[in-house]
Amino acid sequence: MDIRYPPETETFRTEVRAFLTETLPADWKGIGALDEGPARDFARDWRRRLAERRYLSLTWPERYGGRGLSKLHQVVLMEELALAGVPFGLPQDTFGVKMLANTLLRWGTEEQKAHFLPRILSGEDTWCQGYSEPDAGSDLASLRTRAVLDKGGAGSEGGEWVIDGQKVWTSGAHHSDWIFVLARTNQDVSPHRGISFLLVPLGRPGVEVRPFRMMSGQLHFNEVFFTGARTRADLVVGGVDNGWAVAQSLLGVERGEEAATNPILFKAEVERLVELARLHGKDRDPVIRQRIAWCWSKVEIMRYLGYRILTGWLKGADPGPESSIAKLYWSEYHTAVTDLAMDIMGLHGQVPVGRPPLRTYRADDPGAANSSASWSTTYLIARSGTIYAGTSQVQRNILAEKVLGLPREPRVTSP
Repeated sequence: MDIRYPPETETFRTEVRAFLTETLPADWKGIGALDEGPARDFARDWRRRLAERRYLSLTWPERYGGRGLSKLHQVVLMEELALAGVPFGLPQDTFGVKMLANTLLRWGTEEQKAHFLPRILSGEDTWCQGYSEPDAGSDLASLRTRAVLDKGGAGSEGGEWVIDGQKVWTSGAHHSDWIFVLARTNQDVSPHRGISFLLVPLGRPGVEVRPFRMMSGQLHFNEVFFTGARTRADLVVGGVDNGWAVAQSLLGVERGEEAATNPILFKAEVERLVELARLHGKDRDPVIRQRIAWCWSKVEIMRYLGYRILTGWLKGADPGPESSIAKLYWSEYHTAVTDLAMDIMGLHGQVPVGRPPLRTYRADDPGAANSSASWSTTYLIARSGTIYAGTSQVQRNILAEKVLGLPREPRVTSP
């Protein structure tokens, strides 16, 4: 394992630090220290600044509005933003900037890139992900949403795709303009080979978005229903019936960034946890101290797991089974550390006071106050971390089969 960065990325790190010093207030403590309204205003303005510096499109080719830098430059940027307590764009940029833009750069036509990439970068178009279905989450290849080509459709010279089906756990769909959808376009081939990756506008006839409230009280997930919904025939990415390959490449685009930033965010959370114990007079309790030490050791292990992934990136390797190790590790860890926070607060944790997190994933924002609302909401959010982006059960199956070489889990086929 080699944790040294090449000289050119360290030069870029100096540039990013200078930008942060010039742009952020001298007394900056992190976006978590702002009240909810100012925090949201800051995030929108901060996204604009990142876009102007081409930090949002750092690895894109210059002809598409990027800087043409490497994935390791992107990792350095994410490290420095995390250390400074500032976000990388807005929540839906995970789907537009990170996921879809990189997918279009690899699989999209020139027409698709020319139209969508500038609109993603400017924030004119916001995106969400249409993968999971009520009966197709862990076994995504069993999805039932269908798309049939209507060659006489008025949407384009090649006609339109007509889509029927349902997607679920669709993060931020109620705030999005577009959704990228996996739909079955061929019933006569094996499940993995008959899927296409379609770009579908929301807010059109035949598309219904239903938000539902999470147990944290936040509105984030949605159900999306397609009933004769239409999108142009040319809005298929990577070719008809090749959506499985496109979808798999999309899932790996942010693993290296997470390897760099997760340890930073979780370390800051442990430091808040120590202060929480002091606030509630539990810092001398030997059992609490032992559990805090356990959390600290786990974050250190997480840091070295991240270095292992980044070492692979330095050698040009694509994400492998180690990404499943990292996902399983941090998501299970986070349920334990938030359990401890609730135990420290006792009955105080049952009465949420203060600002809840703006984040709907992982830890609260850097600089957040040690309020009961922050910790109790994060406690609830942590449970979803073992489900989204691949459940813990799925990650264990991947590791069992691809790393340990154990027999594949029996597949149940429909009669």
